[in-house]
Amino acid sequence: MTKDALFEIGLEELPARFIDDAERQLKEQTEKWLTNLRLSYSHVESFSTPRRLAVLIKGIADSQTTIEEEAKGPALKIAQDPDGNWTKAAIGFTKGQGKTVDDIYTKEIKGITYIFVQKRIEGKFTFDLLTTFNTIIESIQFPKNMRWAKQSMRYARPIRWLVALYDDKVVPFEVAEVATGNQTYGHRFLGSPIILNKANTYQEELRKGFVITDSKEREEMIVSQIKAIENEHNFNVIVGDDLLQEVRNLVEYPTAFIGSFEKSFLQLPNEVLITSMKVHQRYFPVKSSGGELLSSFIGVRNGNKEHINKVIKGNEKVIHARLSDAEFFFDEDKKHSIDFYQEKLRRVVFQEKLGTLTDKVDRVVTISTQLANLLQTNIDTTEQSIRAAKICKFDLATNMVNEFTNLQGVIGEKYALHNNEEKDVATAIREHYLPLQSNDPLPTTVEGEIVSVADKLDTIVGCISIGLIPTGSQDPYGLRRQAVGVLRILKEKKWDIALEDLLALTREVFQKLEIEQNDEETITKDLINFFRLRANHVMKINNIEIDIIEAVIEKQVGVFHYAIDKAKLLAEKRNQDEFKLVSESLIRVLNLSKKATAIKEVTPSVFETKSEEVLFNHYREIAPKFMKANKNRDASEAINYLATFAKPIHDFFESNMVMADNEQVRTNRLAMVKKIADLINQYADLSKIEWKQQF
Repeated sequence: MTKDALFEIGLEELPARFIDDAERQLKEQTEKWLTNLRLSYSHVESFSTPRRLAVLIKGIADSQTTIEEEAKGPALKIAQDPDGNWTKAAIGFTKGQGKTVDDIYTKEIKGITYIFVQKRIEGKFTFDLLTTFNTIIESIQFPKNMRWAKQSMRYARPIRWLVALYDDKVVPFEVAEVATGNQTYGHRFLGSPIILNKANTYQEELRKGFVITDSKEREEMIVSQIKAIENEHNFNVIVGDDLLQEVRNLVEYPTAFIGSFEKSFLQLPNEVLITSMKVHQRYFPVKSSGGELLSSFIGVRNGNKEHINKVIKGNEKVIHARLSDAEFFFDEDKKHSIDFYQEKLRRVVFQEKLGTLTDKVDRVVTISTQLANLLQTNIDTTEQSIRAAKICKFDLATNMVNEFTNLQGVIGEKYALHNNEEKDVATAIREHYLPLQSNDPLPTTVEGEIVSVADKLDTIVGCISIGLIPTGSQDPYGLRRQAVGVLRILKEKKWDIALEDLLALTREVFQKLEIEQNDEETITKDLINFFRLRANHVMKINNIEIDIIEAVIEKQVGVFHYAIDKAKLLAEKRNQDEFKLVSESLIRVLNLSKKATAIKEVTPSVFETKSEEVLFNHYREIAPKFMKANKNRDASEAINYLATFAKPIHDFFESNMVMADNEQVRTNRLAMVKKIADLINQYADLSKIEWKQQF
């Protein structure tokens, strides 16, 4: 016989961003808990609203599964004395298992005889076991926690009620001095207390109280209502997934409505209007069928349609006030020059040890200049990159960015154009923050790429130089995200500059500063390790396996787009039968080269066999060609040149004992092996790859 069990945690309103993860945790922990308790069930359904988290366990058995289990005791020689009597060890063992010595039997394991008993663990009643669900409630982790009243327990928000039902019976336990019951609560304003008579009536009863407990259903309701408004008014609503997810977690009973603001506000940049609506008010912006932003918005009320006109007017007053402030800031900001804001940056601290924003900008200009030279950009691009670097942070001192912080760069572009800066310079100011997130778009201009990489390198190298290395989930300066941004630009824009060279030129800037820094060896090690981990992450995202990643970037990350090309090609080669001889030959060289303790030149006059001469001549012929292909970042051509070594290497090992008794011959052969190994290692350490055809 099976029944249903319901657990609901009633809370003060949770932050919307906490809810989905908390619901996921609650469901997953419940499933693990049921498995550990040996309670069979059909499935677990989870629910969430701003004021509650809940799980409904369907088809739960009325008792634990009874199991038969064999318990192993001490060795027989310990369990019995010389006269064949059971010792205290045997008696204690059986007593601990709820058995007697009469139940003992023996089995031999690896030549040693042990005593055993067979025990039966009777399943306990489900109702009694459900009282331990408090441990699941207490196990949920939130990004931020709080204490309330005299409670020592930390939770995202205070717990106000608890529901725990096994079919129609209340399961008794407490969490934070809140006792379980069968009473839940409907909508804060439209609903009332609800007595749940059975666990499986949860959704139905809450719906009567104007609470939609299924977040996906609330989302579908919002989308459906927005579609109806779109069709009625013949316009398009900007429905982003992030905003939709947030709004569904802000309401328990969604009702969409359309509001408007004065058309005069449309003179403001679209980004300002959209930010005011989406970020500050959680409204969905509206565009015409032609793609123009309109003076309308879609809001979602937490309630029904009753008095909806008053709700609309209230929201229109709020957006009017917000946009009036934005309009004032916009007009005031445009009265001042870029130099005015540049001067204000001198008083804004970027980081205590790394100085002000002006100090940071000066470093970004130096790094950008060197990057432009390395990339061999034309004069105009170089000059525009340097100009963009000089003014890339000026908008941080404006009223608009102070109010709309997520518009940094965007406002800089607008104001730069207003001040007659070159278009590419203005675009670079906006783009130098890109990518904002791991998968966001990259800069589209070379100037934007240069300043973006320079700015990110300055932050990363600066922070790590003074010991601010991300640990665990703590990364206050977003170094991991910025490192991924640098690597993505190097990869997708195909910069032919080794990552290590970028780090070195950035370090040169910091070496000239009179600030307290770690020693150079520590900084270099920390930087390389930090970026190698990020490179590893990016390559994994590109579906490259860990052994190939290690083979390609273990010694250095190098030119990143080339590293990825090599990795993808090696992933193909490892499964090709025709590459087996190549991989075996090259790896044999790599392994043997470790015995060459010093770098020495090869002396052809010492050769004793034809195969030695053939291999060395092949090296002299192929090495320059491989080096050229490697320099041109042609992964396919470079590996093909290395593949030509397979036969002469094979013949060499077949005809020669490398570790010959004659020291001169041995040293000469090792020198040749070392030269070839050095060539291979410039491509990858092939010995780290698990070559599939070898198994």
